[in-house]
Amino acid sequence: MRFSRTAIGLALAAGTVIPLAAAPAAFAAAGAAAGPPAAGPGYEWSNAAISGGGYVPGIIYNPTEEGLVYARTDIGGAYRLDRATDEWVPLLDHVGWDDWNRLGVLSLATDPVDTAKVYAAVGMYTNDWDPSNGAILRSDDYGDTWQASALPFKVGGNMPGRGIGERLQVDPNDNEVLYYGAESGQGLWRSTDAGVTWSEVASFPNAGDFVPDAGSGNSYLGQNLGVLWTAFDGASAAAGEPTQTIFTAVADTDDILYRSDDAGATWQPVADAPTGFLPHHGVIDETGRFLYLSTSNTSGPYDGSDGAVWRYGIDDGTWTDITPASRPVGVDFGFGGLTVDRTNPDTIMVASQIQWWPDILIFRSTDRGRTWTQIWDYAYDASGNGSLLTRYDQSIDEVPWLAFGKQVGEPTMWSEPTPKLGWMVSALEIDPFDSDELMYGTGATIYRSEDLTNWDAPGGVIHLAPAAGGIEETAIQDLVAPAGDVDLVSAMLDLGGFVHDDLDTVVNTFQAPYFGGATSVDAAGLAPETIARAGTDGTAAIVAAVSHDSGATWTASPAAAGATGSGTLAVAADGQGVVWAPAGAGVRHSADGGATWTASTGLPDGARVEADRVDADLVYGFAGGTFYRSTDAGATFAAATAGGLPVAGPVRFAGVPGAPGQVWLAGGEDDGPYGLWRSADAGDTWTAVTGFDAADTVGFGKAAPGATSPAIYTAAERDGVRGVWRSIDGGSTWTRINDDEHQFGWIGADIEGDPDVFGRVYVATNGRGIVVGDDADASAPAAWAAKHDYPAGSVVTSGGAVWTATWWTRNQKPGDVHGPWQEIAATPTGVSVWTPTRIFETGDVVDRDGVRWRAKWWTRGQEPGASAWGPWEQLD
Repeated sequence: MRFSRTAIGLALAAGTVIPLAAAPAAFAAAGAAAGPPAAGPGYEWSNAAISGGGYVPGIIYNPTEEGLVYARTDIGGAYRLDRATDEWVPLLDHVGWDDWNRLGVLSLATDPVDTAKVYAAVGMYTNDWDPSNGAILRSDDYGDTWQASALPFKVGGNMPGRGIGERLQVDPNDNEVLYYGAESGQGLWRSTDAGVTWSEVASFPNAGDFVPDAGSGNSYLGQNLGVLWTAFDGASAAAGEPTQTIFTAVADTDDILYRSDDAGATWQPVADAPTGFLPHHGVIDETGRFLYLSTSNTSGPYDGSDGAVWRYGIDDGTWTDITPASRPVGVDFGFGGLTVDRTNPDTIMVASQIQWWPDILIFRSTDRGRTWTQIWDYAYDASGNGSLLTRYDQSIDEVPWLAFGKQVGEPTMWSEPTPKLGWMVSALEIDPFDSDELMYGTGATIYRSEDLTNWDAPGGVIHLAPAAGGIEETAIQDLVAPAGDVDLVSAMLDLGGFVHDDLDTVVNTFQAPYFGGATSVDAAGLAPETIARAGTDGTAAIVAAVSHDSGATWTASPAAAGATGSGTLAVAADGQGVVWAPAGAGVRHSADGGATWTASTGLPDGARVEADRVDADLVYGFAGGTFYRSTDAGATFAAATAGGLPVAGPVRFAGVPGAPGQVWLAGGEDDGPYGLWRSADAGDTWTAVTGFDAADTVGFGKAAPGATSPAIYTAAERDGVRGVWRSIDGGSTWTRINDDEHQFGWIGADIEGDPDVFGRVYVATNGRGIVVGDDADASAPAAWAAKHDYPAGSVVTSGGAVWTATWWTRNQKPGDVHGPWQEIAATPTGVSVWTPTRIFETGDVVDRDGVRWRAKWWTRGQEPGASAWGPWEQLD
């Protein structure tokens, strides 16, 4: 997953604000809200179903409450499994714009004594990509609500080594005591008040020194991994007293492990501990009196070419190398995920951290590591004929995109299987109450077996299937919501994107061509079955693809030679013209729906492009503070305006459905123009929308009942409050529609309203997938009643239509062309439907029996086309 954006020895009070010039609002006081929720409609928030999509470096079972299990992700927050629904519940959606880094979860701990308590160490990067320090979050209601204790250093939830751990641990005897192993040489930290305050353990002697690649010059690879994890020997103290024997691992390949036998007062290196590798995981078996270690020669999660597995006798201090010997394809690998079956502690399992080809290996021992069996192997008969032996059956029927563009089939010798068992397997856990449940995390999902003990039977086979429902960990780049059967089309990193015709169903990613990552999608304003996308295909070529059948089939462009990224594209309103602006290469256009392409002129490389939603000749571009316009469907561009618009920072803009030439633009940065602007003349002039301190996205959805313009949505700061805002009256008034518990981190990539469902909004997130908001308060207008008083602006239904009162009225039934009621209707694409009672102003565009007309002057009751000298001019 991607996103580019000195220890203090005193106890830190919960919520202490660490002054940071780059991000002064990054840390609020513990438990304090970012601002009072604005009054507005009641929204319900969910996700478009993708099910996974990113790296799950940690799965953490509670050892004393049956069924309680958490998962942590590197950029998408933390989750708790709801056993009743078998869905993972997001726990950190309260994280907002300013503290976006708290969606990176480097470690998570569940309290074995008071099982409602859970803790998380949060922060995204330890280098300069993240301006803010990390924090320890704590909850006493299973993660439903949280308080924060700020740390005086950064936390790297998306840094190298994020699968190592767990760094954060609760003492099983005295749950007021927690330990946290910090990165970047900050040492070992401890809390003695259940995570409220923290101080460095001054007696701990080694802050680690391992750097993934110090010589690279890349700050991401130049950070010290620090102190890695802590394990408690619970038998060394009575309940209510701090555990006496504690093991803590460090990122120092010469001295990997330290031991304290006096509750952390003093520490000594563990004698004869192995050297040369990093200790990725450590698990204590109190029944057998062993500490198990999995090690690798690198930090992971993407690498690791050597490693070992060790068993340490806690009481006698003996070390035994129990590394599985089998290497089916002859290459070595490091070890990551490690688990002990708490119900039957003779059984342990370990996974290769990385074996990219053909697949990872998972090993299982039922005799504490003396012998091992593996999930797959190659076998040869006396004649040298080989066969593939597997102990698993794997289904991805419920999550088909896990095939990653390949044909699903049975595993065969010397071939990469589809689907793969996984990669980056740092999390591997057997349910402490159920020997048959195994879950492990990969770079894309969680897999689960519910018949694990079948492994041990002769010829036994376990069954594996994805179990990441509810975990939505994708970085969304662009969205479009076409009118009609397709609900949503998305572009995202890593997976490419999806055409969702049902938001609740997991579908396959873009195919033919398959995309490994995408940056832009669009649909024609008047021909929504035409969809286009831009991204990187399975051969790493940067291409665009166009579909005229709502994504059933696609026509791919030639690769963009010299391009450094896939950039943005726009589909003309009629679906015939397409403009594509790849990063690092010239802008190009197609006049035949994507069949052939020609260079465009007048628009700088790397510009952002969007199409008018009604006028097929109008295409817009923006670069460096200048708004550009094409009046020939993207063949040529010219500057439409300069000055007043943002000259730096990201910018998003969009044409208004049903309104040719109307454009809204959001963007900028703090030191320059930053906000929301609108143009009614295709970009010649712009008006700032008042009240916005900052705005980053803008999109449109179905108009409210009786409204004459689409609903407008923006992720913005208005009157000092960050949120998702909506206007249903053309931008005159605005309502915040999210609340402080639903903020979703950084949401600056895109926002779209649904053209078919009033109130539905789609929010692109960086790590929480596609968030869907539905207006729970939206309802159909009441039926007209003769004796009711209706002030101007009242909305009613009558005769199956929606009507708006133009002036105060009573006992006047809707339908009189000269009366107080206007019938308000629109096509699914947002164009107003001509009705005889509606008042139309100069320039309004209407649809009459599939033909579009523009009003030349104010009109009511005059049918388009009825007279050559009437108020209407035909557009089609």
